[in-house]
Amino acid sequence: MKTLVQCDFDGTVTEEDTSFFLLDAFAQGDWRRLLRDYKEHRISVGEFNTKAFAMVKDDKPTLLEALKGKVKVRAGLHELVNYCLGEGFRLVIVSNGLDFYIKAVLKDLGLESIEVHAAQASFHPEGMKVQYVGPDGERLEDGFKEAYTQSFLKLGYRVIYIGNGDSDVAPAKYAHYVFATGDLLAYCKDNNLKYKPFETFIDVVREVNFM
Repeated sequence: MKTLVQCDFDGTVTEEDTSFFLLDAFAQGDWRRLLRDYKEHRISVGEFNTKAFAMVKDDKPTLLEALKGKVKVRAGLHELVNYCLGEGFRLVIVSNGLDFYIKAVLKDLGLESIEVHAAQASFHPEGMKVQYVGPDGERLEDGFKEAYTQSFLKLGYRVIYIGNGDSDVAPAKYAHYVFATGDLLAYCKDNNLKYKPFETFIDVVREVNFM
């Protein structure tokens, strides 16, 4: 069976959430109230990002300049990329984060060839506009990550999922194998979901060798 590795970005590829850093630095409003609403399941992650980034009125170069030297990437990412290339696995980042900073971080790492599906961001003086477009080309209000997982399964892939957060729970339930850290790890433990814990991507590569 052909294999696809679906990987989250913020908190998974990166050690901390890049979007939170940008919102702390640039949002003109109480974006953390929206974060509380999301954490308490009153709004979706898509609604959170759409409303929170609407508070950001700076332009793209300003935001990317602020990120320089601030993003810590989880150890072993290049090893995971090389492993997938060697094994013929399709590696895809599917993230509720924003495409512009994900692609910029990957480019700085020399990994701009990685396939990325994330929120599409456009910049306006009145505030950023964020939208999610699913694998069928239609806009989504919720369920972005799992929509991609389901589309990969329909294409006949064995899906290996790597994630860390609440929004990774739903897609992880569809995957054949799950690597979990952070809140996703806690959920898997509490709900008896099959998973492997990881701290670095080297841990993932070692375990995938035995799958």
